Amino acid sequence: MPRFAANLTMMFSEVGFMDRFAAAAGAGFDAVEYLFPYAFDAHRIADALQRNGLTQALFNLPPGNWDAGERGLAALPDRQDDFRASVRTALAYASATGVGRVHVMSGLADRADPIAHKTYRASLAYLCDAAGATGLDVLIEPINPRDMPGYFLNDFNQAADLIAEMALPNLKLQFDIYHRQIIHGDVLTGLRELMPIIGHVQIAAVPLRNEPGTGELDDARILRELDALKYDGFVGLEYRPAGDTVAGLSWLTALR
Repeated sequence: MPRFAANLTMMFSEVGFMDRFAAAAGAGFDAVEYLFPYAFDAHRIADALQRNGLTQALFNLPPGNWDAGERGLAALPDRQDDFRASVRTALAYASATGVGRVHVMSGLADRADPIAHKTYRASLAYLCDAAGATGLDVLIEPINPRDMPGYFLNDFNQAADLIAEMALPNLKLQFDIYHRQIIHGDVLTGLRELMPIIGHVQIAAVPLRNEPGTGELDDARILRELDALKYDGFVGLEYRPAGDTVAGLSWLTALR
């Protein structure tokens, strides 16, 4: 089975965020991810990782004003100063936590707008250059329009074409199985075709985003396919537990 990373934004919500590191370690995890760490001091997070023997698998760049509805800045031409500031912030947290990859959200923008496309490419080039200097991979993730209407990057083919065209060695795909199923379906074929550019995988049951194995997909078979494809990265458990987090981990115990 792959190496799993507990998503601390969604899992272990029974306790406060800084207590979730110990909770994840106590449940048998050796890696974690989350959406955004920026409400907490980077060195405090680094200490929690070290004390609990955890690897930081992933986090996102600052998304702009999340509470006001922003979902990333990379494709927004009038927010490029803020985007570059967000890069500096994310790289400081990356340095403190030792994370190897960061996800950058595109933002809400019209896919038919050529200025948004130009801005997005420029943002990715800037971030990949800055991140590459420290050995970081940059991930882009298509997000389905049902959960996030208006999101600029909402197609796996678009993401794959962009990665091929830009040919940046540290620009990779974040393959979220939940989003893939909702956008395109054909999850196994997608994994097989896109594996050379995949830098991170996430999983949740479709359609309710609860524990794997509780939805319409054979998640256990998908995870076995990752082994067959020799995927050696993390699988982020970006799901919302239907009840108590630890009780809900029975699906993972059964796999092992």
